[in-house]
Amino acid sequence: MAVEATGSQAVDRAAELLVRIMESEQPPSVGELATAAKLPKSTTSRLLRALETRGLVQRDGARGSLRPGSVLLRYARRAGRGGDLVELTAAALDELAELTGETVNVAVAGPAGVEHLAQRDSRFFLGSANWIGRPVPFYAAANGKVFLAFGTAKLPRGALTQLTEHTVVDRAALEAELAAVRERGWATTVEELEPGLLAVAAPVRDGHGDVIAALSVSAPVVRVPPDRLASLGPLVAAAASRVPTGA
Repeated sequence: MAVEATGSQAVDRAAELLVRIMESEQPPSVGELATAAKLPKSTTSRLLRALETRGLVQRDGARGSLRPGSVLLRYARRAGRGGDLVELTAAALDELAELTGETVNVAVAGPAGVEHLAQRDSRFFLGSANWIGRPVPFYAAANGKVFLAFGTAKLPRGALTQLTEHTVVDRAALEAELAAVRERGWATTVEELEPGLLAVAAPVRDGHGDVIAALSVSAPVVRVPPDRLASLGPLVAAAASRVPTGA
């Protein structure tokens, strides 16, 4: 019985760590997780290694912070009603990649932010970063603004910090922007996530009209002037509207 109790406690602790990783706005470190869960760092590391072995979490960068792993990302890929979103959006991704020559993604709303599921790389060297498996705050990304505008995701509590300038985001201004997204059907970001990067995104809806994903086109600011940015919005929205998600 003592062994069973110990095993149950370990499962509870591991589950708590996994939930904290999934709900964190930024990937937490082992030390941050240990402090938040009130566990010894050695115990936290041991539990995280077990989760990592099973693909439930993965380490992010030199800092070794933790984010949701490949198993959870594969589950997110199947989250859309009517089939695998990666397969359903493949034609739209190919179309936008051919028309724009820029980086094209399909993403869903994850517990910690935007989760990118599939990508078509830019035909240019500049602007060909891989976004797969990299959580992005909703308010800093064009596809994230789509999810916020149509109620698929909610803004986190507390201060929102613009990632490029580390300034506090004006919530009232953001709400006004989200209202404009709902009206025109597509969202943009210009140097809000990374310096020199802009993006346009539009919603993918299921047969009930719910927003289940977003298509986006991202590119360097130096290659996309303001007039072209405005023309990309309707282009992305039209491609997203043709995704066959079914009823």
